[in-house]
Amino acid sequence: MAHFAELSNDNIVVRVIVVADQELLDDSQNESEELGVAFCKSLFGEDTIWKQTSFNSTIRKNFAGSGCTYDEDKDAFIPIKPFPSWILNDACQWEPPVAQPTDPEKMYLWDEANTKWILAESVDE
Repeated sequence: MAHFAELSNDNIVVRVIVVADQELLDDSQNESEELGVAFCKSLFGEDTIWKQTSFNSTIRKNFAGSGCTYDEDKDAFIPIKPFPSWILNDACQWEPPVAQPTDPEKMYLWDEANTKWILAESVDE
């Protein structure tokens, strides 16, 4: 199965659908994204915008999800930014400005107001 993301006019992912592999096969039995896009347009309208995506991130760096952004220059789906202070890395993933502690015995949460990691148990409930 193949996955295709519908984009709004400002490159925000509206939805992701599953398309049967056979819809992508050309006359030589090779997969073609263009055929998948044509199939999606036949279902949802010629004025819609579609890009292929993949669960294993081999196509466009990240699997597309509703609300993600498609960056045409990077040819990548960019996840929703979790916090204003986080930075987009070369793999098109958001990372904090401070590395997360690696103690496997403790859970940490990001404290955006202070731009630091805090122990989960120290958070008021």
